[in-house]
Amino acid sequence: MLAPSWEEHATHLANAEEQDLARALVAISEEAAVNLHQDAFVVIGRDTRPSSEKLSESVIDGVTVLGGQFHDYGLLTTPQLHYMVCCRNTGGQYGEATIDGYYHKLSTAFVELSKQASCSGDDHRTLKVDCANGIGALKLKEMKHYLPQGLSVQLFNDGTKGKLNHFCGADFVKSHQKPPEGIEMKANERCCSFDGDADRIIYYYCDVDGHFHLIDGDKIATLISSFLKELLLEIGESLTVGVVQTAYANGSSTRYLEEVMKVPVYCTKTGVKHLHHKAQEFDLGVYFEANGHGTVLFSKAAEAKIRQLAKELEDKKGKAAKMLENVIDLFNQVADRQVISTTDAERQVVKPPGLQEAINDLVKKYKLSRAFVRPSGTEDVVRVYAEADSQENADSLAYEVSLAVFQQAGGVGERPQPGF
Repeated sequence: MLAPSWEEHATHLANAEEQDLARALVAISEEAAVNLHQDAFVVIGRDTRPSSEKLSESVIDGVTVLGGQFHDYGLLTTPQLHYMVCCRNTGGQYGEATIDGYYHKLSTAFVELSKQASCSGDDHRTLKVDCANGIGALKLKEMKHYLPQGLSVQLFNDGTKGKLNHFCGADFVKSHQKPPEGIEMKANERCCSFDGDADRIIYYYCDVDGHFHLIDGDKIATLISSFLKELLLEIGESLTVGVVQTAYANGSSTRYLEEVMKVPVYCTKTGVKHLHHKAQEFDLGVYFEANGHGTVLFSKAAEAKIRQLAKELEDKKGKAAKMLENVIDLFNQVADRQVISTTDAERQVVKPPGLQEAINDLVKKYKLSRAFVRPSGTEDVVRVYAEADSQENADSLAYEVSLAVFQQAGGVGERPQPGF
């Protein structure tokens, strides 16, 4: 969530030699116009990975040596940490900056919302949750006591046996289009998966014929925004609704929102911070990445209408348009990811010369197709995204684009192969 300018500061600081550390800190303070006389307070949380405790201790050492104050909450999910920061930055107006305050705020809102939703005669609801063997398991166990008795939450991959994200978690389910290990799914059972730090969520179920259905971030955003737009129309409110996506969102969700629901859709660079910033421009801003990162943002004007909206709630389950499932995501390893640069919210390749033209020619071969490539922000790999009218064509397009990247961007290792 760092602003791009502070990412640069962090890079300079991380690369500074030990003897240059003090000078690097002073340079950052001067460039960012930091008031060194203002008291600094840092909120700290960590997850269950073995490295987290040591890293947390290092943060505390750094804050202490520079004369700052801190509060160490210990084990937290990423959303819980964001909640604590927001509570403190709003002087408690958003909520109480405690774990109990977090559970109470969210569970109360959930209970109130659930009262308005139709349950199709199912008074006792069950949700199976894949916790990715991460921090989400510990915190959801605590939160279960705050939830209504009519909801049964069953935890799987809770960290007692498996490894973090190993054959489980939101990314595994999204990438493999199948349930995680450790969960036996019956027809139409509600299931969802977190990621390791519990800031992603995706839903899924199997129908009576055994077919797997994934409700990823694109579909969640479509359901929520469609729901909100219909409610606003019903009560005659003129609040602005906007959906923010990346270039790698499912094209069918974009078309459905723009053409059917008449909800404006905006495209940003990949990364929650870019989506979040754009979503803040609307009374009701909805953003989700396909991987399950996302939320709904309400302006102050919108917050005043939330209780009125709640009274109008209906169960919109199943009313969203069917969306294409024919999407494929791949990674290509390259010698230097900086060989590739992009523009237009990462939808067009600027360099190396000729690569975008090659991609354009490949896309023309398939119906309802799109393809993008972008370099990873952390390692020397290039992400390839392809979409087409059938799974076979999506696979074929992804392979051909991967091959073009390998040939024109300095691919290393084995050449891409058909069928991946």
